Order: sequence, then C-alpha cells, then structure tokens
Amino acid sequence: MYKPRYKPRILIYLFISIFLISLVNAVTIHGTIYDFSLKKLNNVRVEIDTSPKQFIVAQNGTYSFNVPNGDYTIKAQLIQKNTVLASVEENITVSRDGSYVLDLILFPDIEEGIEEIELDVNGDIIEEDNNIILTGFIILLILIVVIGVYYFNKNKKRKVKTEEPKEKYEDVDLGQLIKIIKQEGGRTTQKDIRKQIPLSEAKISLMIAELEHKGIIEKIKKGRGNIIILKRK
Repeated sequence: MYKPRYKPRILIYLFISIFLISLVNAVTIHGTIYDFSLKKLNNVRVEIDTSPKQFIVAQNGTYSFNVPNGDYTIKAQLIQKNTVLASVEENITVSRDGSYVLDLILFPDIEEGIEEIELDVNGDIIEEDNNIILTGFIILLILIVVIGVYYFNKNKKRKVKTEEPKEKYEDVDLGQLIKIIKQEGGRTTQKDIRKQIPLSEAKISLMIAELEHKGIIEKIKKGRGNIIILKRK
C-alpha cells in the first residue's frame, strides 16, 4: 500500500515556522534591582508570570527575561532564612518587539513586620548595634553625672544647715546670758531668758548646754520648763 512521504516534512516545517514566529515576537525585559536607598542588590529572586513561569536569582544586581507580547507581572523578593526582608511587584505591558527596561526598587516587607531595614550592595542587613551601644553608654554616663551633682549639692546644703546654729550663737556673747541670770538673783527659768534675748529657743538651749558643760550653770528640769542656776557668782 502506498504511504505518502510528505507528512513528516510538513510537521517539521510547521514546528520550524512556530519557532521562528516565536523568535520574531520575542521581547526582552530587563533592568537593575535596587534597595530603597538606591543601592544595587544581589541574591534577589525575580519571577515573571509567563506560561510557564520564569524566575532567576539575580547575582549582579540585574535581571533579564525573554517573553512574547502580552501583559505581565514581575515580582522580586529578597529572602534570608525563609523570611522576606524586602519585595516589590510591578506590572508591564509588552505590545511590540524590542527591549524594555524596568528597574525594580525593593522596599521593606511591611506584612512581615520589618521596618527600616538597611541593606548593603550584597543584600545583607547592615548591623547598627555599635551605634545603639554607644548611644546607651552616653545616656548612662549623663545620668551618672546628673545623679552625682544632685547628691553633692544635697550633702553640701545639709552640712551648711547643720553648722548654721553653731555659727549663729557663737556670735552672741555668752556673758550676756550669764548677766541675765545674775540680774535674776542667780536663778531664773529658760523661758524668762528667752524673753530677754532675741534668739530662737533652740539656739538658747545650745548656749545653756555649753555653759552647763563648762560648769558655769546648772539646769534643773521642772515640769515642762527648765530652771537655770548660776553656780559661779
């Protein structure tokens, strides 16, 4: 039986024609990948929703796809330890042959809760621990200085306040106190002395205590008051 031999040739021509048509309609989409500070990023996964889907891992901060005419979505992600650090998604329409440039700028992925991530040219996170430690040390040093100044001034005021009564009553002539006791016949009360000397009761008590310590007077407690007796007339 006769078998036609032209069918295999027709199939070959058909496949070649389809291949050539696809080459004629092929378009190149390419661009550079940046982070949000406009530095090139490496190790970024870039994919385009062709059929079948294409993807590459950009090693030098650039990407390129050959596609036919159509509408496409290009998605780029910077992934480290199964976590998306930054990403971007761009749409592009290809309506004629040629080369299309579409640069991609990746921003921190808000959905993953990552904020203000600074990336270097290799796609690594730049650590800022040194700046944080330095700032914390400066704040701690300032607090120590402020606390030290506060306690120094507090102790200084307390010392001045403690020594004030001594300086005040030392300026008063203790002889005046002895003279008042003599005028009262060598025997009087602390209350009467207070009426004749314009000083506070606490200061007069200190003066009486000093005279008693020197053995000049004797103080006898009576009720709520004190009786002062002159021992040396």
